[in-house]
Amino acid sequence: MSIRYSQDFKDSLVKLYQEGRSLKSLAEEFGPSKDSIAIWVKQATPVMIQGQSKTLKDVKQLEKRLAILEEENEILSRIA
Repeated sequence: MSIRYSQDFKDSLVKLYQEGRSLKSLAEEFGPSKDSIAIWVKQATPVMIQGQSKTLKDVKQLEKRLAILEEENEILSRIA
């Protein structure tokens, strides 16, 4: 069975990790696996893209928005 954790919960564990807590201690205290917490940390870790700091979550949202805009553009070009 898969447990769904709220974004606030994930964000709080990421913050605790960034403040120096170990994955093991967070997993033991709060319940999610070390692997799950590590994934959340990776998703929240910013990367530099064209001089701007973006998280993996930001990039995924931008890719989704781009796909929508490309589809709208394709529809409009067929009409014109």
